[in-house]
Amino acid sequence: MSNIALFEKIKVFNNEHKEYIPSKQEIELFADELLDFLFPLRARYSNSAPFSDLKYELLFKKLELLLAPFAEKNNFNAAALSTAFFHNLSPVFDLLLLDAEAIQRFDPAANSIEEVITAYPGFYAVSLYRISHILYTLGIPTIPRIISEHAHSKTGIDIHPGATIGKSFFIDHGTGVVIGETTLIGDNVKIYQGVTLGALQVSKAQAQKKRHPTIEDNVMIYSGATILGGDTLIGHDSVIGGNVWLTAGVPSFSLVFATHEVKVRNSKEFVEPIDFVI
Repeated sequence: MSNIALFEKIKVFNNEHKEYIPSKQEIELFADELLDFLFPLRARYSNSAPFSDLKYELLFKKLELLLAPFAEKNNFNAAALSTAFFHNLSPVFDLLLLDAEAIQRFDPAANSIEEVITAYPGFYAVSLYRISHILYTLGIPTIPRIISEHAHSKTGIDIHPGATIGKSFFIDHGTGVVIGETTLIGDNVKIYQGVTLGALQVSKAQAQKKRHPTIEDNVMIYSGATILGGDTLIGHDSVIGGNVWLTAGVPSFSLVFATHEVKVRNSKEFVEPIDFVI
């Protein structure tokens, strides 16, 4: 039995919104193809031509078409914004090379730049962040978030495209990393899995305020650390230990760590079962 009332609701909603929503799949494909263009060695097909003017023109046209659904509603020129995006791509490429070099330099398990570019989830997530950040700063709606969530779904690393991140940024392992929209990160910062750079509770009316922390240059943040709040500043050359919870800033050259008690007991005297089945 058909549900006419439901069908009507769906029809009304889609008629109101369809012209403003580009294809999510096409946006994700564009992001990956752009990354393949910047780094041909990670291309999905080994016999692909490394790069060409034709590929550049195709990517330019793809972005212009993706922007077109927003153009009329938001009163901008899709071709002009596509031009602005690709104009900003050269300095972003330079930043990505520094990111890859930082990973290879500081991770003992990284054997080459090629391995970092093709295999490291941290590099992939940061790459799509830097691409989406260009679009975000150009004022383009929705598309930056789709790209960042594409990286999130593939790596477990959630970087809002509005965050500002300096050069030589290194996410090691990466699963569970969260970096909020108004986060400011300096140069040569290294963070591990499970780190949250988030906001304290903020009302929707304060959404435009700085809600997320500032991390200055040369800071290292170990796994599981949580740093919250727009007024929280981690001074340069600091080390934040694992599982630390911070809602206030610390000065430069700080070493912050959580202490906990470790008990060693004889398992034969331990009454409670430790072979839980969940």
